[in-house]
Amino acid sequence: MTVTITAEPPRQADVLRLLELSDAYMASLYPAESNHMLDISSLEKPGVNFFVARHDGRIVGCCALVEAGDGTAEIKRMFVDPEARGLSIGRRLMEMIEALGRERGISAIRLETGISQPEALGLYRRFGYGEIGPFGDYRPDPLSLFMEKRL
Repeated sequence: MTVTITAEPPRQADVLRLLELSDAYMASLYPAESNHMLDISSLEKPGVNFFVARHDGRIVGCCALVEAGDGTAEIKRMFVDPEARGLSIGRRLMEMIEALGRERGISAIRLETGISQPEALGLYRRFGYGEIGPFGDYRPDPLSLFMEKRL
């Protein structure tokens, strides 16, 4: 069993499948106005680092680190295929994101996540992310949690 995490282009059929799974999952939990997901074109912009997790060559997870231009960055589109849960894919993606943040001299990594995702919240808390107020273009939302980790 081999798991790899590498920087790859997001516009791949298996990544698009994962993003569709993520979109459907989020739509089942939250109304549209509480979903703040980047589309594929936004994931291809400069300042966005996109990572793909593969298990025995098959794409099973992804995430992006989006640099804000102010010394901070945001985690976006973190998702693990439900069939690959339990393989520590989320943990390995977080390790890659944080290593890149340190390498780039990022002072803090932030994220927005929903209140109805206990597994994601547990992962972020295990990595030392604490709750903060809305940042960037986000507005207060009772269905969102905003988190940050200083590097």
